[in-house]
Amino acid sequence: MALIGVFDSGVGGLSILDEALRQLPEHDYIYLADSINAPYGEKSSEWIASRSMELCQYLAAQGCDAIMVACNTATAQAIAHIRTELHHIPIIGVEPGIKPAAMQSTNGIVGVLATEATLKSDKFNALLATLPNDCQFIKQAGAGLVSLIEAGQANSEETLELLAQHLEPIQDAGADTLVLGCTHYPFLRKAIRKLLGDSINLIDTSEAVVRQLKRKLETQGKHLDDSKCGSIRLISSKDADTLHQMAQELIQSDLSSHHIESQLVSAFR
Repeated sequence: MALIGVFDSGVGGLSILDEALRQLPEHDYIYLADSINAPYGEKSSEWIASRSMELCQYLAAQGCDAIMVACNTATAQAIAHIRTELHHIPIIGVEPGIKPAAMQSTNGIVGVLATEATLKSDKFNALLATLPNDCQFIKQAGAGLVSLIEAGQANSEETLELLAQHLEPIQDAGADTLVLGCTHYPFLRKAIRKLLGDSINLIDTSEAVVRQLKRKLETQGKHLDDSKCGSIRLISSKDADTLHQMAQELIQSDLSSHHIESQLVSAFR
């Protein structure tokens, strides 16, 4: 059994934790939400890199056997440096699934909904440059969406209206595939389906990310104990009770078999 750290700017990484609990429920997890600073997508690359390193160092100090940087923006801006500094443990990041989207698209038109920082990052654009020129990517920053999700408004009319504005260029271009390029955005699936219907293919990389975590743990010899479910420690830099409540609302895995505790870490304020 392993202790897995999961870090995000807020509640978006709960989509990654949810998938981890489905695939690897036997491990113990620390979920660290830097909600006092969410969203990261509108901050400078230097700030994102520094803050991400600080929080990953904290998780490493808690004894984590692996860390999942469950934030596309933090992955894009900081993961190379984090891996260099914390080279003794696996660091798994997330990135927009533009490669599988290009492979799955029928008409070669793919929408990418992500934060401004992710879309402008060198890491994202280097990945984009490796893909075939015959696939057209419609890049759209989802400004304002993360803040609404953080406020528990994923399915509100305000969110639906803002999301419709962001999706309009993608829809007008005729995209048949949409990349959810922020870990917050899987919580908008219901709203996206309401606006675009079932014909568009949604790409979310959480399943592949957790498979990569599983492979890393296996190389460490971390064997699973199928007889139990691990614990979950929820840590917030803003409001531990709200994080706990939103985890209960957003995570679809059965949490009743896990021991859950939550805490506020004021040192990160």
